[in-house]
Amino acid sequence: MRKPVINSDLSTVKAFIRFPKNPGNEVFVRFRLCDGRNVQLFYKSEIMVDPDMWDPKKEQYKAKISVGPKERALFNKTISETKSVLRDVYSETKDKITNSKDFWEMVDRKLNPEKYRLSFFDLFDLFLKKHKLSQVRVNNYLVVKRALMRYELFRQKRDSRTYKLEINTVTADTLMDVEDFWENEHLYFDKNPELYILVPESRPPKPRGRNTINLMFGRMKTFYLWTITNDHTLNNPFKKFNVGECVYGTPYYITLEERDKIFCADLKDYPLLAISRDIFVFQCLIGCRVGDLWSMTTSNVINGGIEYIARKTREGRPVTIRVPLNNRAKEILSRYPVTGNRPLFPFPTQQTYNYDIKEIFRLSGITRIVTVLNPTTSEPEQRPINEIASSHLARRTFIGNLYKRVKDPNLVGALSGHKEGSKAFARYRDIDEEMKTELVNMLE
Repeated sequence: MRKPVINSDLSTVKAFIRFPKNPGNEVFVRFRLCDGRNVQLFYKSEIMVDPDMWDPKKEQYKAKISVGPKERALFNKTISETKSVLRDVYSETKDKITNSKDFWEMVDRKLNPEKYRLSFFDLFDLFLKKHKLSQVRVNNYLVVKRALMRYELFRQKRDSRTYKLEINTVTADTLMDVEDFWENEHLYFDKNPELYILVPESRPPKPRGRNTINLMFGRMKTFYLWTITNDHTLNNPFKKFNVGECVYGTPYYITLEERDKIFCADLKDYPLLAISRDIFVFQCLIGCRVGDLWSMTTSNVINGGIEYIARKTREGRPVTIRVPLNNRAKEILSRYPVTGNRPLFPFPTQQTYNYDIKEIFRLSGITRIVTVLNPTTSEPEQRPINEIASSHLARRTFIGNLYKRVKDPNLVGALSGHKEGSKAFARYRDIDEEMKTELVNMLE
């Protein structure tokens, strides 16, 4: 014999009114939900009734009043349906309800979902708050957010003052229009200065390269997938919009001989450049990103090595990276005594550091021509290495020279912080002429 289904929800809902001090005024119908002796929650509805027409026992219109049958049926049905909604909401969210205020909000969300729907940029902020991202990546996403905010302002000026980006209405066509705006934003700057007053950047916009735009769309796509996963929308405009792959040229870096030439350069007449030179060579010897280097203190020097957790992966994949210090790295540190928990070096600003590196290369005679991809046009061009040298060149120098010797990306990745099989790591590998010669000689 089949057992009867027992409803574990024992809550009851009663409708009632409070009689006004001044007769003749309509009042709101209120509801009281009880669940055992310990739970009693109240809800004030938008339903109004004349107190003289209210039957407190039957919780509906009195039987002996002059009301049309349709109006009576509608009123009584509304009372009954509201009770059902209150029971359903309580059953679904009782763990989140601690008082009548919580209960009212949960019911209101059920009855008026549009009222609580987050805007596009509210959702973007929520994504940044909930999604595990390092501060570096948060800053990258904020660049995308501001660029989208300026796009919205641009559409308001071009098409309609009421235009808004809506999470449910963005389409592949919208993304193509965003793409056009991002490609040409630098051209709109003079004609639309208000865009940059309302949503400012640290500098006027410059032409964006294809890689930059692809990265921005990649971050926007990640945001959209998060909204879908978290039930904020079913809309995925990226189903019909292809985000292109980033294209990088062959990595360039300096040789160990060039690094040593920089280390031995006579910079006694340039004391500030000498400090930046020490920092650059030290970075070439440990291979970290400049953001990680700038956050290092003397406490990162442990048992003859540098230990740190990369900021880029700190939230999603926190792994302690340890790089033993060779004699040259120790020599550089000895110039800046380890006393107390202070910054590892007297760091300049990162902008000054990048300028200093270019000047150090010039003074050291490291000016050979290298072929690079123009970041804006993606076309190859030849440039003196001193003109394009920057802090990231130190990281490439560390990785490139190690890879030439061990030819094991996983071993090098253990020191650089790249995970196994990283696509980013592949960009650092330069199969140069020396390695090609070694391979061909294997055939003899």
